Amino acid sequence: MAADALAERGLAVDVFDTMPSVGRKFLLAGKGGLNLTHSEALPRFLSRYGDREAQVAPWIAAFDPEAVRAWSAGLGQPTFVGSSGRVFPVDMKAAPLLRAWLQRLRAAGVGFHMRHRWLGWDGEGALRFSHPGGERVDRFDAVVLALGGASWPRLGSDGAWVAPLQARGAEVAPLRPANCGFDVGSLAEGRAPGWSDHFRSRHAGQPLKSVALSFAGTAGQSFRQAGEFVVTQTGIEGSLVYAASAAVRDEIEARGEATVLIDLLPARSLDWVAAEWAHPRGPRSLSTHLKSRLGLHGVKAGLLHELVPRERLQGDPAAMAALVKGLPLKLMAPRPLPEAISTAGGVRFESLDEGLMLRALPGVFCAGEMLDWEAPTGGYLLTASLASGRVAGAAAADWLRRGVPPAP
Repeated sequence: MAADALAERGLAVDVFDTMPSVGRKFLLAGKGGLNLTHSEALPRFLSRYGDREAQVAPWIAAFDPEAVRAWSAGLGQPTFVGSSGRVFPVDMKAAPLLRAWLQRLRAAGVGFHMRHRWLGWDGEGALRFSHPGGERVDRFDAVVLALGGASWPRLGSDGAWVAPLQARGAEVAPLRPANCGFDVGSLAEGRAPGWSDHFRSRHAGQPLKSVALSFAGTAGQSFRQAGEFVVTQTGIEGSLVYAASAAVRDEIEARGEATVLIDLLPARSLDWVAAEWAHPRGPRSLSTHLKSRLGLHGVKAGLLHELVPRERLQGDPAAMAALVKGLPLKLMAPRPLPEAISTAGGVRFESLDEGLMLRALPGVFCAGEMLDWEAPTGGYLLTASLASGRVAGAAAADWLRRGVPPAP
């Protein structure tokens, strides 16, 4: 996007990428259907950026969700709004959009240099790159760094840029996992953390559908949302977990653990659940009773049995109903950063001007996930990344137009 903005203004642009081909993470984002943006009202859309709403809002003002849709359509990929409000290309794929985009950039004279890993600067301020032929040094009038965070390092975003930037005076907040899964804690007194072997062997990999997850942190964070998530070998992950992950991660960092509540029957009232649980079951087993009266079976029933001691399940129906509507699950740690969908932390906004230029390095701009912001999945990550690239590219062009000399 930065190259697009610069090329539109008639400037010569070169793109260096550490991977063998362009847009590997963009293609990954489209693996299950390319969720470009979201159709919800702009105030709600901007609120998804949490503590960084004020910093991200100017990017979105310059390139909002409707602009994203128009951009995609201009590349021959019209979009549609899904039932959840998410926006996708009609064919749901990233590859056709990327191909058309690259064709347009190449037609505009943008040069692409693959397998070039940026190493930082040499003693005279030129850029250093490693490549299959060795090492090269290049000097440019302006530079836009869009180096990603540290999630999915096999696609190139490994956070190796942190040290070179810090050495040049940039402030960088620690990189942390965002939109990530979590490992569960000790589920019973005297037992090691994690799922039991029985539960793991039967249910790891299965989705918990039509549930709600809520969380109330000690720092005042609160969250409740319906959806689904997946049981993993070590804990939980999936869209509903990702939506709560920032608040849960922060709670774990502050207190060492976080407890979420899972509503197994969000469409049913507490009184209804209590009445159905209390219904006489005669000779039927509890499992059969829960399946026939409450519709709890499979992984939902398995989770209830995993988290509630057997003797307690035979207790007061009102107390059991409260657990069905709010089953506590202790989470102990986010999954490692390389497994996360995205990254929190990065170049602090205090180190940047309004055009995303590093104050310590005139002529060097930063964009995308390497900046200190985060957002849930749902089109918010891609929209803000695209928008920040356009902002940085336009600001670099303006900086050059003013005739500001490159940094020594």
